[in-house]
Amino acid sequence: MSEKIQKYRLLRSFLPRSTERRLVIMTGARQTGKTTLSRLNYPELRYINLDSPENRESVRVISSASWSKDIGNAIIDEAQKEPVVFEKIKYAYDEEGISFGLMLGSSQILLLKKIRESLAGRVWIYELWPLLMSEMYCKGPRVNAEFPLIDRLFSKDDFNRILGGVPDVLMDKDDSCCRDAEDHILRWGGMPALLHLSDEEKWKWLKDYEYTYLERDLSDLARLDDLGPFRKFQRLSALRSGNLLNYSEIARDASVSVDTARRYLEYLNLSYQVILLQPYYKNLTSSVIKSPKLYWLDIGLLRQITGHKEGLSGQIYETMVVSEIVKWVKTTQRDCNIYFYRTRSGLEVDVILETGEGIIGIEIKSRKDIADKDSSSLRKVAFSLGDKWRGAIIIYLGNEIKKVSEPNIWCVPSRRLFI
Repeated sequence: MSEKIQKYRLLRSFLPRSTERRLVIMTGARQTGKTTLSRLNYPELRYINLDSPENRESVRVISSASWSKDIGNAIIDEAQKEPVVFEKIKYAYDEEGISFGLMLGSSQILLLKKIRESLAGRVWIYELWPLLMSEMYCKGPRVNAEFPLIDRLFSKDDFNRILGGVPDVLMDKDDSCCRDAEDHILRWGGMPALLHLSDEEKWKWLKDYEYTYLERDLSDLARLDDLGPFRKFQRLSALRSGNLLNYSEIARDASVSVDTARRYLEYLNLSYQVILLQPYYKNLTSSVIKSPKLYWLDIGLLRQITGHKEGLSGQIYETMVVSEIVKWVKTTQRDCNIYFYRTRSGLEVDVILETGEGIIGIEIKSRKDIADKDSSSLRKVAFSLGDKWRGAIIIYLGNEIKKVSEPNIWCVPSRRLFI
């Protein structure tokens, strides 16, 4: 990835220094910028890419006893391509021949398997996601971005004070910059490589990414003789983003067995293509739905796979908002569980954030105006939760941050929440 397309990555604020005694894994979907970030953050470390067959052959013949002398503290990219390196790094680290090592890889299942076998109790794991909206807004790779408004929701501050202490609206220039960042995420997603391509080149890159994922990442996760059924399943999954997951239904439409559908979805999940939002487990009002909701992680890939290249649907907007929340919580490693809530009687809250300070409800509306009925589900859930309730936000496409109802229910434009 070239220097010109770098953006400040929030994960830099959480990565350890190379002077600390650490073994570090950085994982995430292909092309999210793991190599760029690691080389920018650790310019003093040797970089070895095991995508190269020659490099794999070289590290294969280095003995464990010689690892510290021949390799030393280093960045090992595509570490899963040569599993023997995990044992050698473990040996060198335990013998104090090395004090720091960074391993990169986009195949989560292989990395985690090797960690369980070789590096358990020794490794720190970080995940790099597609660009956050706040990172898209930031102007360069070396400028520390301020944490967006969403981060303050996880503090101990009074909920009303947090949202009442920021400007109700932004002036034209500031708001225009926020809109630009949000528009890019909603149109193209957060893959860093797209930033300086033309629209035509962006669509070609996204199409090529789809093939690259099938040929490389999927081959690390599974040995599929025929990619046709998986590609069909992938598209059907993208079309269902934001919906309850019904394995029997998607298996029928994809012409595969239910067990195969579960396995395919696990591949998509482990390779950071989708997330499964679990239902909130407490019966607050009536019997709850127990099926998870499926969300695609990157809007650009979602649009490419589904063919929905123009316009903004409620499905795409909701997917973007949930994705931004998940990316923020995972990147900052906040103490927070993310759920949705839906009962068999029809009561629904799009997102439930279970934090150490209490529970926050979130409704998502792809409109510029908010009506009183938009807070009705939030009020019912708040009543059932009692003292556990902290407040709620209705995320929408409007301009104003304002309180719309008790108890502590506010509406906040998405571009204001995530930037």
